[in-house]
Amino acid sequence: MIVLGLETSCDETAAAVVRDDRRILSNLVLSQLDEHRPFGGVVPEVAARAHLAYLPKLIERALGDAGIAASDLDGVAATAGPGLIGALLVGLTAGKALAYAAGKPFVAVNHLEAHALTARLTEGIAFPYLLLLVSGGHCQLVEVEGVGKNKLLGTTLDDAVGEAFDKAARLLGLAYPGGPAVEQAARSGDARRFALPRPMHGRSGADFSFAGLKTALRHAVAALPAPPDEQTRADLAASFQAAVADSLADRAGHALARFAATHQGIAPVLVLAGGVAANMTIRAALALRAEVHGAKLVAPPPALCTDNAAMIAWAGIERLQLGLVDGFDAPARPRWPLAGAAG
Repeated sequence: MIVLGLETSCDETAAAVVRDDRRILSNLVLSQLDEHRPFGGVVPEVAARAHLAYLPKLIERALGDAGIAASDLDGVAATAGPGLIGALLVGLTAGKALAYAAGKPFVAVNHLEAHALTARLTEGIAFPYLLLLVSGGHCQLVEVEGVGKNKLLGTTLDDAVGEAFDKAARLLGLAYPGGPAVEQAARSGDARRFALPRPMHGRSGADFSFAGLKTALRHAVAALPAPPDEQTRADLAASFQAAVADSLADRAGHALARFAATHQGIAPVLVLAGGVAANMTIRAALALRAEVHGAKLVAPPPALCTDNAAMIAWAGIERLQLGLVDGFDAPARPRWPLAGAAG
């Protein structure tokens, strides 16, 4: 089975071709960072217009790199949500049109479920497993029981972790996007210099909160006698990053304990997915916490953690293998919780 995947949920335009033996035949991503950097964040209309400009040629290149024609496909999958409505409509409409013209089945993919299933593409892991999804718009701990079978254990009560990184970067005068900028600055910083809080640490449950950490960082910057020099900025970035990593590890530990209690006899696996999963400090903290709980941490390669179309194509393959096909009236869904991915 060979499926073309299209991803246009936010500010990456992506197309990929994937086979059901887990081979990625092509995987192309065009970033819109240059278009959005002047605004310090994603502008929905700018994103939609960029998708319109980039996607047709990207589809052509993805098929060409894979060495196939549209007639060779067994299906077309496109992100239907969640995301920016204008951006979603571009990829969704293109996917429907291509599937209709080629006479192929169409699959409307939940972007979050695609992240959740990526480890099955890269590692071939079996259900069930625990997922920590960390991105610009999402921070969730989810039990993944099967395709379309997801149970939410915890979510953020305020900011998503990627959003918190973006806000921290602005406070520190670092570049956009904030996650990579903070991680880069933190490499030369002392994470022990500033005592920042670990929100929700030790509390029961698996929910997250990052608003208090962001406020503490603002107060730390304001308390400086002068604008931060390069080393102070690096120390602040390292302290913030360490606090985020510790918070994520603590909440994941609670979820791992619950997972082990409800899935006795199954070796626990913690899957890390989403754009923030590319952060090496966070990966290291979660690997240590997983080890404490006798679990294995699985994190896809960084290029498959950020938004991409290979994960959309793979989610399409998983659904097609179960006979799950969508009509051409499948709507764009700006809000589509992972727990509702089966719908």
